[in-house]
Amino acid sequence: MTKIKLCGLSREEDIKAANILMPDFIGFVFAEKSKRFISRDKAVNLKKILDPKILSTGVFVDEKIEIVAEYLENNLIDLAQLHGNEDEIYIKNLRKFTDKPIIKAFKIKNEKNLLEAEKSTADYVLLDAGAGDGKIFDWSLIKNFNRPYFLAGGLNPENVAEAVKKLNPFAVDVSSGIEVNLIKDPEKMKKFVKKVRGS
Repeated sequence: MTKIKLCGLSREEDIKAANILMPDFIGFVFAEKSKRFISRDKAVNLKKILDPKILSTGVFVDEKIEIVAEYLENNLIDLAQLHGNEDEIYIKNLRKFTDKPIIKAFKIKNEKNLLEAEKSTADYVLLDAGAGDGKIFDWSLIKNFNRPYFLAGGLNPENVAEAVKKLNPFAVDVSSGIEVNLIKDPEKMKKFVKKVRGS
């Protein structure tokens, strides 16, 4: 079954809603330019109330390798999601500090982007439309993509069932699609999870 990642959680209420819905992953955004940025201290407090069966992902954009590794090795996060210009050398160097899983995000505009994603040495790849702007990309581009991936970009409770049916991704990743005025909405979160799980 397609796994679920609810990203950009930033409040205790978000974590409590996630604990009820039990997605496979949640995401904390550590990129300072993001509207969903949270500090390390805030993430520590939120992680304390997160159900331990839910894996926490840290979203970084061109962060210092030592900082990403420290978050992973101190169990603040279970996976690192690299959402900037991190290349293969960056991933190789990060692995010197940690053996925790790495997700590398790729903006899918054309076949060249897909080839880069297919060749990535990251544990997982995330195929996205852009930078959290709530838009989908041309899904027909990835019909022959041959490795497991997180599907992101413009997903919401209204279109996620179609995405799962058409593409059968390893996981679906949502942030703005479960928000009202940049705040996570528990009803939208619930609806999204139900649509993915077909119940």
